[in-house]
Amino acid sequence: MDVARHIQDRTPRGIAAAISRLVRSGELRPGDRLPTVRALAVDLQVSPATVSGAWQALAAVGLVESRGRAGTVVLPEPAAWLPPRYREMQTGAESRREVLDLSTGTPDPTLLPPLGPALARVAAHSPAATTESYLGSPLIEPLERLLRASWPFHAPRLTVVDGAVDAISRTLEQLTGFGGRVVVEDPGFPPVLDLCDQLGLERIPVPVDRYGMVPAGLARALRSDPQAVLLQPRAHNPTGASLTAARARELAAVLRSHRATGGDPHVIEDDHCGQIASSPDVSLGQHLPDRVVHIRSYSKSHGPDLRIAAVGGPAAVLDRLIARRMLGPGWTSRLLQRLLVDLLTDGDALDAVAQARRTYYARQRALVTALARHGLTLEPADGINLWLPVADESAALVRLAAAGVRVAPGRPFRSAGAVDHVRVSLGALSGGPAEVERVAHALATAAGARHTADTRPA
Repeated sequence: MDVARHIQDRTPRGIAAAISRLVRSGELRPGDRLPTVRALAVDLQVSPATVSGAWQALAAVGLVESRGRAGTVVLPEPAAWLPPRYREMQTGAESRREVLDLSTGTPDPTLLPPLGPALARVAAHSPAATTESYLGSPLIEPLERLLRASWPFHAPRLTVVDGAVDAISRTLEQLTGFGGRVVVEDPGFPPVLDLCDQLGLERIPVPVDRYGMVPAGLARALRSDPQAVLLQPRAHNPTGASLTAARARELAAVLRSHRATGGDPHVIEDDHCGQIASSPDVSLGQHLPDRVVHIRSYSKSHGPDLRIAAVGGPAAVLDRLIARRMLGPGWTSRLLQRLLVDLLTDGDALDAVAQARRTYYARQRALVTALARHGLTLEPADGINLWLPVADESAALVRLAAAGVRVAPGRPFRSAGAVDHVRVSLGALSGGPAEVERVAHALATAAGARHTADTRPA
């Protein structure tokens, strides 16, 4: 297509608007390659900087994507039901079948415990999807017993909801209001950042190091009197960091000091990877049991489609959460709860989860060791993610795509600071030593890549 003849206004805004109209009308279709900056600048008799500005504006709103020397292409329209940071992570999904996709953060399906035997046992016990009362306890007694036996601190109240983000959302709704302040990790989990924005909350970012949230950063953040502190106690997404007992004591001491001056935020802990994490089950609830809401998800260990997360904490918070939920879904399916009880007590299922934990541990070490052979030294992480430092995020993504490897961009995970990482997930890294070596070579090469200074779109 002769793009230039459709452009009347030759300012960056006018060029971007004209391209946008061509995309929306279908005259430019997903995958179509746009002219280079230099070629279109010549056709329009404007400077390359003018066209480059238009291309950057189009990329910022997700209409096009620069693929380095492969040119700039039109992207498929993102799914409108996805929150903003999820949309950024979804970009390029149409080509996933052609690459090794290490971007999704989902567990390896071959490492999940099989459902067939558990479903058969639960069906034999519950031949119909019935319930004794709509007003019965939302948490079945066998599951509550199991949770209490393994919970990291004494929680006056326990319940289950539909996944970790559901638990975070419902807890925040009870603890905060529009315009409230929430301390978040930087980097942090993109859906949680989107959730804070959706609830009208002001995010106060605190840096994360290899032991989790940095105490000095938390102390600074508490000066703004937040209502809640959000943190991941182990297998932090995206860095893989886990709290040590010493770090938990330090953070608790910072919170106690702030409490002495009149501030008293709650802590919300998202233990999303607990059953497959190799680190100990450390919680600030061991020090501040009346201020901590602890969340344990079973998505990574037992299957994302179970949609079950346990929540434990102060009765004053959990009772309100449960009461509000009774006016919506009411309870998480008791059939699914019975299925989880079976999976948490069956020997074969327990062995499968233990094997998954060992496998993810081994994959982390294998990849970190291979990266070191290519000159890139990283601390081994926990869980299924690795946070890889890069010189130029955009260049790294392009270089990896060319090598047949897809990772998640770092930008959606950041609240503040430079975007200088990409996230590598290990769920699909199951091909053995040769695949690990190939991926390590691609990652190490991409980590040092930078876009060359030319007139192609940035």
